Amino acid sequence: MTVLGVIADDFTGATDVASMLVRAGMRTVQVIGVPDGPPVQADAVVVALKSRTTPAHQAVAESLAALRWLQAAGARQFYFKYCSTFDSTPAGNIGPVAEALLEALGADFTIACPAFPENGRTVFRGHLFVGDELLSDSGMRHHPLTPMNDANLLRVLQAQSRGRVGLVRHDTVKQGVPAVQARFACLRAEGVRLAVADAIDNDDLRTLAVACADLPLITAGSGLALGLPAVYEARGWIRPDAQAAALQAVGGAAAVLAGSCSAATRAQVQHWIASGRPALRLDARELAQGRPLAAEALAWARAHLPEAPVLIYATARPEEVQAIQAEFGAERAGALVEACLAAIAQGLIASGVRRLVVAGGETSGAVVQALGVRQLRIGAAIDPGVPWTQVEHRPLLLALKSGNFGSTDFFSKALEQVS
Repeated sequence: MTVLGVIADDFTGATDVASMLVRAGMRTVQVIGVPDGPPVQADAVVVALKSRTTPAHQAVAESLAALRWLQAAGARQFYFKYCSTFDSTPAGNIGPVAEALLEALGADFTIACPAFPENGRTVFRGHLFVGDELLSDSGMRHHPLTPMNDANLLRVLQAQSRGRVGLVRHDTVKQGVPAVQARFACLRAEGVRLAVADAIDNDDLRTLAVACADLPLITAGSGLALGLPAVYEARGWIRPDAQAAALQAVGGAAAVLAGSCSAATRAQVQHWIASGRPALRLDARELAQGRPLAAEALAWARAHLPEAPVLIYATARPEEVQAIQAEFGAERAGALVEACLAAIAQGLIASGVRRLVVAGGETSGAVVQALGVRQLRIGAAIDPGVPWTQVEHRPLLLALKSGNFGSTDFFSKALEQVS
């Protein structure tokens, strides 16, 4: 019986939250899009949508469809997972989706907590920090699709929501579960539907997980999922499995595709190049002008793959991205790069690549869809929030990395883990 049903608004975010559950012994499966088949047998099932940057009405419709499928699978609790940097379209998908899920479940209250301290995302007095910087001062202010210029989550979420937004402050969280639940009751009495919850470490997340045990819906980044398996074990709903993260070994070649332009991915690309490994850059301007970069990249990769893993990247500095967007339009430029990297992924798999790292949420979504992947088993984490996954019924391992995640040596470390 499925205990937890997760609705994730992008593919890397889905593997992120699944990794947290597997780490605590929950058998977890990720499905791509809303399945049309029977329920999946696992303790937790994560439905990965590509709804973060779609129009709000479309994101709501897809999320409600995922909810209905998870309800049919027998899930006892539901979790709407968004990015730990709370990014969304300017119109806002987080508020509309959260409120639609509440209404569908007949619930009147939940929390919003994107905190993921292990990756430097913390929430204090309702403000989101990335490391030592406010979200609005971080590299997220330059994100090509979802620039975040306000670190005040109450203000961001209220602008997206019909109902009232409140706050569970850190001093309340530190007092423990009874204090948090008492605060929930006060906020409910005041008519608050969504409450931003502070959290600066894993102990805070565990406290919130216990406090939310009876809520039909939780909305959060992946961090809060860390505390849920212990709640379910205490209730007798699951028995932790020490082999939950075990994946089969595969042979074949290895490659990395990078579409993200985040600071973390730029550093990872530079580290790969500095170490003398083969790398090829895709020029988005040349792609927009019609040059067949996918075919050229595949020819280059096939010449190198017998000897070593390769990196093919479209990663660029913020000013380069802005110039290309100004020339060709943000949507068209992004779609061209995603389509090119997806075509390259198909060619790499046809050429014998069996271990593929993909950097960037939108890029990961495009690649997974191009490869026809419908279901993933979740393996061990490479870095916090980024696990290896195995495509069901195929000898193919994928690491789908959020652009902002991972250490500087992430690419080489990921491939060494499954060498």
